[in-house]
Amino acid sequence: MELYQLSERVYYSAYEEERDRPAIGYIRGERFSVAIDAGHSEEHLQEFYEALKKKDLPLPELTILTHWHWDHTFAMHAVHGRTIANKKTDGYLRKFISERSEENDREFLKLDPSITKEYKNQKLIVVPADITFEKEIGIDAGGIYLKAFEAVSPHTDDATLILLPEEKILFFGDAMSGVFPTWIADPDLKEQFIRVIEETDCEKCVGGHWPVFTKQELLKELSS
Repeated sequence: MELYQLSERVYYSAYEEERDRPAIGYIRGERFSVAIDAGHSEEHLQEFYEALKKKDLPLPELTILTHWHWDHTFAMHAVHGRTIANKKTDGYLRKFISERSEENDREFLKLDPSITKEYKNQKLIVVPADITFEKEIGIDAGGIYLKAFEAVSPHTDDATLILLPEEKILFFGDAMSGVFPTWIADPDLKEQFIRVIEETDCEKCVGGHWPVFTKQELLKELSS
């Protein structure tokens, strides 16, 4: 797995289309480090941790989730440190857990070829978040500040965006997408998300399954 550096303290991993593995963000603070999203599976997460170790970067003490979808959260059981999610995201995870059965697990694993490939030799383990918040939460990691806030998104109603104000970097998960599996985006929700981006003071925008955008490139993509 490749690990790319955006600034002195900010990194992100490569995304992979075949197994629908999103990029995982990483912020190195002086007090502790923070990851953005947990990954699709334990194997995915461990590859990310190995990439951190190769660059002599400490494992994250906190992992913030951008939304509940499996490719961003189903490695939560294996994270180093604690996980943070907004209450809607945690609620969706708890609902998935409460509805698990052998039949439902089989149906989930057949939901998309990327899921089938990811879990060919892995066990499905789903856990809730350790820490929850509503609306927004601020984190001082030491020398770098993070603001995680809920936002309207055409992809899911539990989106969390993470802004690094000093770095002017925004992590937006999959918030620019339409709804799985059709990928159709509600025009009103899309327009509201565009306004969120317009009003956010950022220069670089990191999503789960795309190259890094500048703010203007992201707005152009959303408007096309």
